[in-house]
Amino acid sequence: MTASARGGARAGVILAIETSCDETSAAVVRGGREVLSNLVSSQVDAHRRFGGVVPEIASRKHVESITRMMELAVAESGLELRDIDAVAVTQGPGLVGSLLVGLAAAKALALALDVPLIGTHHIAGHIYANRLVGEIRYPAVALVVSGGHTELVVLEREGSFRIIGRTRDDAVGEAYDKVARALGFPYPGGPHIDRLASDADDVNELPRAWLEPDSYDFSFSGLKSAVLAEINKAKMKGEPPMRPALARGFQESVIDVLVTKALRAAEAFGARQLLLCGGVAANRGLRAAMAAACGARGLPLSIPPLELCTDNAAMIGAAAYLKWVRGEFTPLDAKADPLLSLEEWSVKD
Repeated sequence: MTASARGGARAGVILAIETSCDETSAAVVRGGREVLSNLVSSQVDAHRRFGGVVPEIASRKHVESITRMMELAVAESGLELRDIDAVAVTQGPGLVGSLLVGLAAAKALALALDVPLIGTHHIAGHIYANRLVGEIRYPAVALVVSGGHTELVVLEREGSFRIIGRTRDDAVGEAYDKVARALGFPYPGGPHIDRLASDADDVNELPRAWLEPDSYDFSFSGLKSAVLAEINKAKMKGEPPMRPALARGFQESVIDVLVTKALRAAEAFGARQLLLCGGVAANRGLRAAMAAACGARGLPLSIPPLELCTDNAAMIGAAAYLKWVRGEFTPLDAKADPLLSLEEWSVKD
């Protein structure tokens, strides 16, 4: 069944589901751009005492809330189930147990409504969250920064993805959480570091991991180790670590590398726009630094609002629309794929 065969001139109303990690989210998106509803049930409180996401707990929490979240998303959209043209769901990457819950729910609903299923790539969702706030100008370069991902992606045309750089160890969000824990802050640690860094009067200068001169890859494990070394030096002197200065030094090191490599990639690939996306795109220091750097070079920058940076189903609906308009649907026997390739997920044309 193709989009034209089912929907004709209809805009494509997609019920989207996101359960890749520890947020259960459902949304209704029309035409890949108009968010009619976007609900997120966070599990942060359930995982905080463990210092990070526990996969088994995450999947159980998804089971408890997924059906209700879908019901509420449809109700809040002002539409009815008969108005849904397709069901989209994060197929990967992510925690396999969490992915399975969302995929099972999406399959059941698509079968019951006799509408297409669209298995969607999580990172494509983060990138196309930008389309919910404006047009994307191609070619574009996307910097994806989250708890599990740090990647530079070239989009030569709509729905086409080519990864040119990725982290070789910790993702940037993971590094933030580890440094925050070392400084005595609870999970999730990113907001604490961001706040402390912005309020700091002094800075503890830390190294930058540039890697090879022509590399677009990232590495943050050494920076994390440098922070731990500074904390240990303070302890050996019987002094408390200078938390604000360390937080600022860590954040400035991260931002310097991210901004520099993203702008270098944008210039090298002739990008007409830079896209910043992922949970760490909510970081105030990164947003401000990227905006200043792009402004100085006359490069258009797109950053989703905070609620569209973290995991949410509206971004999945936006990315799934790329497949909807091309009739590229997912069979009902599809499996969750925690290692799903972004490049292979690209649209066919």
